[in-house]
Amino acid sequence: MKFSTKAIHVGQKPDKETGAVIPPLYLTSTYKQEAPGVHKGYDYTRAGNPNFTNLEATLASLEYGKYATVFSSGLGAVSGLISTMKKGDKVVATNDLYGGTYRLFNKVFNNFGIEFQAINTLDLQAVEEALKTKPKYIFLETPTNPLLRISDIEAISKLAKKYDVKTIVDNTFATPYFQNPLKLGADFVLHSTTKYIGGHSDTIGGVIVTNDKEMKEKLDFGRMAIGLNPSPFDVWLASRGIKTLAVRMEKHAESALIIAKYLQKHPKVTKVYYPGLEEHVNYNIAKKQMSGFSGIVSVEFDLTLDQSKKLISTLNVFTLAESLGGVESLVDHPASMTHASIPKAEREKAGLTDGLVRFSVGIEDIEDIKNDIENALNNL
Repeated sequence: MKFSTKAIHVGQKPDKETGAVIPPLYLTSTYKQEAPGVHKGYDYTRAGNPNFTNLEATLASLEYGKYATVFSSGLGAVSGLISTMKKGDKVVATNDLYGGTYRLFNKVFNNFGIEFQAINTLDLQAVEEALKTKPKYIFLETPTNPLLRISDIEAISKLAKKYDVKTIVDNTFATPYFQNPLKLGADFVLHSTTKYIGGHSDTIGGVIVTNDKEMKEKLDFGRMAIGLNPSPFDVWLASRGIKTLAVRMEKHAESALIIAKYLQKHPKVTKVYYPGLEEHVNYNIAKKQMSGFSGIVSVEFDLTLDQSKKLISTLNVFTLAESLGGVESLVDHPASMTHASIPKAEREKAGLTDGLVRFSVGIEDIEDIKNDIENALNNL
């Protein structure tokens, strides 16, 4: 089966009891047992739920993996992975990480003896030097949030295997529709299902997909033991949202490219970050490993910080809000919102300036989206 067919049918069999085309929502905390320890595969929703099983089957199929584990959020998924580590273990990661991931590593788990090192994963020599220190995992985010840098998944995964290091790829921005890290050699794919997979800004969730059965068992255990389970309703909503992922991603990418090209020519813009632009520093790598370039456009304006904040506060089609990947267009000021937890010096070192604005281009009519930006710029 091809992508859209799998997204609609895998893990979504009609209900056996009633024939309902859409699998029911299992709003239950516990399950009847025939005898102590004898049940129908579920005993307590923190450990498992039929809605979890359904979405896991769908996502594993779309990412060309055998196993998936759903979590309460994207950060819950990262926490699940870290639960497989021990004191003294190390993670090497992209130096342009989502602020929440950076905060989790540096302000939470380093207190428990888990070491974290941020490197430029665009530099394969720097990657190999870091791998020589024998980390447990190398954690890639590609495209990155918010600078949309592209790491070479295949090349890095090959290097990691040379040093017996497992590769994790946060595939949230690309989605399984545009990029499949497991096919490129990665060991784990991570998503915040809150974003494009859910697609409607009404659910929070995360997932890890792998082909490693032992790690699947460890991740399931971590979810149960730490309490990282999602709600069945959030998972059911994500299963609903994923059915339209293919058509949504085509529209997001089509509109984002139009906006990126429009902003490139605007006199008040100094730089546009979008991997679908031939001018993008990593365009050739993106073209090699992605089939499309998704819906996020980041922009540096030739404006003061106050002007930038005024600009994004006066948009109408775009909603000023954190998060991304919904059907509606959203705009964000990373330095003061999603990445505020990263110290200013670290942000600037990574190239994340106070003047950067991130647009999550929705699926509204493109003329309305473009006019909204143009009107806000004209009214400054």
